[in-house]
Amino acid sequence: MSRTVYVNGAYLPEEEAKVSVFDRGFLFADGVYEVTSVIDGKLIDFEGHAKRLARSLAELEMPNPVTEAELLEIHRELVTRNDLDEGMIYLQITRGAADRDFAYPQDAEPTVVLFTQARSLVDSPAARTGMKVISIPDIRWGRRDIKTVQLLYPSMGKMAAKKAGADDAWMVEGGFVTEGTSNNAYIVTRTGKIVTRHLGEEILHGITRAAVLRFAREAQMEVEERPFTIAEAQEAEEAFITSASTFVMPVVELDGTPIGTGKPGPVATRLREIYLEETRKAAT
Repeated sequence: MSRTVYVNGAYLPEEEAKVSVFDRGFLFADGVYEVTSVIDGKLIDFEGHAKRLARSLAELEMPNPVTEAELLEIHRELVTRNDLDEGMIYLQITRGAADRDFAYPQDAEPTVVLFTQARSLVDSPAARTGMKVISIPDIRWGRRDIKTVQLLYPSMGKMAAKKAGADDAWMVEGGFVTEGTSNNAYIVTRTGKIVTRHLGEEILHGITRAAVLRFAREAQMEVEERPFTIAEAQEAEEAFITSASTFVMPVVELDGTPIGTGKPGPVATRLREIYLEETRKAAT
């Protein structure tokens, strides 16, 4: 059955949705995006995603064509029209269509696109078995804190992991893990401390990351925000990732080396439970 999508103010069947060949998102990856999870027909962490969207647009000197209230209404309308109980809503805003030129156009109207993806998020088999990851060099551009649509290298990383019989890749720069291809990375030391890289331009400021760290501290878990190495991760008691679509997901193997027992550990398992419980309460 065809989905209803949103394109520049109109709700359309997906087969009728069109964007100009001159759109700068297509020509230059000149755009940003957000992905908001839906559980029980409600939006998870919508406010955080809306605020990060506004920041990304501002960092690229791109006008924000929709208010947070309008964006919320569009999200809810897509949930209703597509009868979405569990899955995700993808949002993309580009600088718009203009004749191809590296310089930003002055009169282009931003392109706004949203669509839904039905997917089982809560009852994930990977949450029970854990993920296997490999390490790859981080050769992306320097402003990873801006959530742009230029995702070719993360796609290449995921394909490298798939070819190696793994589920994902952690990127390494200067000897330290930055983040996963589409997620933030964590380890749990043998003393029970949760370690994840500090915020900066090197990593995306994850909305799920912020919530999980807040819940961890409220649960009296010790958290340290600093870089860690692949060797340190391989010697850790546990490891996990966080993202809007995976929530908290255990990592049980890194570059062929089992982490801890080689099975999901108690810290990651408990944090996933807390995250799902608390975000469901606050869902809009």
